[in-house]
Amino acid sequence: MNPGLWTAATRTHFAHPGNRFYPALVAAGILPWLPQFAAGLDDAERATIVEAGVGIANLVDRATARADELDRAELRAGAERLADLVAEHRPAVVAVAGITAYRQGFGRAKAVSGEQPEGIAGARLWVVPNPSGLNAHDTVASLSRAYAEPARAAGIPGAGGDAPLA
Repeated sequence: MNPGLWTAATRTHFAHPGNRFYPALVAAGILPWLPQFAAGLDDAERATIVEAGVGIANLVDRATARADELDRAELRAGAERLADLVAEHRPAVVAVAGITAYRQGFGRAKAVSGEQPEGIAGARLWVVPNPSGLNAHDTVASLSRAYAEPARAAGIPGAGGDAPLA
């Protein structure tokens, strides 16, 4: 959706020490190792993540403490920019982290998590849970299962959803 304050400070997506994004990617079999993300990733780590088939973009570039500080106009503009980015880079699959941001940004008030019927700029589209610690009901295990599904659809080798944390 947008960078949190820790992400903005470290210039690394999902960098807050309590964030479950990278642990969930490892548990899903998408990444082979757990990067030391809290202090920020170096260029080699970023390259390895991209080589694993993961790209990360913000819907909104403005950093906030909470996603609910964003307004619908920002999210809608971000959804349009994302469509342009997808059209340019042509990934097979896009996953948006956060159902509320997806509903507001894409104008799909009744959307549910999982694969979306409409896709985006020729790519298959999933809505997956936001890994933020503020989304407390999801665990690394439940996030890994949710993230493994679009990863398998994208053909990411090893994506399964129940790998042990390394």
